[in-house]
Amino acid sequence: MTRQNIAGTSPYEPIIGFSRAVRIGNSIHVSGTGPVGADNEDAAGQTRKTLEIIQAALEKAGATMTDVVRTRMYLTNVEDWEAVGRAHGEFFGTIRPASTMVVVAKLLNPTWRIEIEADAVLPNAQ
Repeated sequence: MTRQNIAGTSPYEPIIGFSRAVRIGNSIHVSGTGPVGADNEDAAGQTRKTLEIIQAALEKAGATMTDVVRTRMYLTNVEDWEAVGRAHGEFFGTIRPASTMVVVAKLLNPTWRIEIEADAVLPNAQ
């Protein structure tokens, strides 16, 4: 199977050695993604921005949000769970991937309230 690394816009990708997403066959794995450019927004706004970045990575890999089968959400404030959940539902309300929501002490960028990972599976390798 061919491996396709999908670049994002992070200047840290070559330094740390990661890709925004990796596609192998019909599987796409999106790295932990934060709300770049939405640092000062509330939890819902940061979640929407994060999911928009994930959506763009999936599109570069030949997928859409409907192909997402799993998300993992890392929150820094337990009080944000409902706002994050509702924003997640705006994107995935009818898709309903398997999802996990975990509260962590902090993220690399101290202004981020959310980081999300996603996995997608295409119906047929393209």
